Amino acid sequence: MTDTTTVLTGLHFAEAPTLGPDGHLYLSDFYAHEVLRVDVTDWSTTVVATVEEQPSGLGWLADGSLLVVSMNDRRLRRLDPDGTLHDHADLSGVARGSANDMYVDQQGRAWVGDFGFDFYGLLRDEPDADPLFGPDADPPTASIALVTSDGTVTRAAEGLQFPNGMVELSDGRLVVAETVGKCLTAFDVDGHRLINRRLYADLRTAGPGGAAVLPDGICVDAEDGIWVSDPAGSGAVRIAGGEVRERVSTSQPCFAVGLVGDQLVCCTAESSNPNVAGTRRTGRLEVCTVTVPGP
Repeated sequence: MTDTTTVLTGLHFAEAPTLGPDGHLYLSDFYAHEVLRVDVTDWSTTVVATVEEQPSGLGWLADGSLLVVSMNDRRLRRLDPDGTLHDHADLSGVARGSANDMYVDQQGRAWVGDFGFDFYGLLRDEPDADPLFGPDADPPTASIALVTSDGTVTRAAEGLQFPNGMVELSDGRLVVAETVGKCLTAFDVDGHRLINRRLYADLRTAGPGGAAVLPDGICVDAEDGIWVSDPAGSGAVRIAGGEVRERVSTSQPCFAVGLVGDQLVCCTAESSNPNVAGTRRTGRLEVCTVTVPGP
C-alpha cells in the first residue's frame, strides 16, 4: 500500500484529470463549473473555461481544440485554441440524465457516457438519498454515445450499469468502468459501434478487506495497466491481467485518477453528493510516484 501527498486543496469536486498536449494537467471542477489547467511544476491553477451546466469529461481534437462534456444540458462543448467556447454536439438524443465521463481517441471520436436517469433531480427531492447504492436503489442502465469530429452523434452501446471512466488499450480495445456493475468492461471498436462486450475485471472483492471497488474514473499506463479510482475504499487500485497488482491509499474518497509521467494524480473529495461537495471545498489533488508511467 502506497500513501499519497496532497499537492492542491480548495476544490469542490475534481474529475477527469487529463494530460494536455501542452504538458499541463487539465481537470473539471464540477460544482465550481470550471475547467482548470494545472501547472504540474508547482500545482498552480488557471481557469480556462466556465461551463455553467457543469463540466465533466475532457479530451482533445487534432487541431488542439479541447472537448468538454457539459453535463446537465447534455452537450459537448469545444474550446478552441483562441479560448472561444462553442457547442460541438447535442447528446440529448442518446443520453438519459446527465452526460458524464468521456474518452477522445486518436481519430477524434469522442465516446461519452451518461447517468441513465435524473440523478441530480432525485437528490434535490431527497437530499439524503443514495440513488445508486441505497437499499431501494434500482438505477436503469445507460448508454455510450459516439461523437465524430464533425459533431455527429450516434449510440455506440447501451445497457451499461452507470458507465464512467474509459481508456483505450494498446490493442485498440475500449475499457469502460461500470460503477454500479462493480466491474471493468471491454469492447472492440467497429467504426461507430462498440461490439463484443465482455468482462475485463470483476471488482466485487477487489477493495480493502475484500470489499467491492465501485469504479469511477480510470486511466491507463504504458503497460496497459489500468488504475481504477476506489471511492468506497479511499484509494485506487492498478488492474493488470484482470487482477489487483498495486494499491494506493488517499486521505479521503478518490473519484478519479490520471497519470502525468510517473505521477499518479488522484482527485479526492469528502463526497460526490452536490449537497455536500457543492457547498464545501474539500476537493484535493493527491499524488504518488508509481512504477509504470503513463503512455
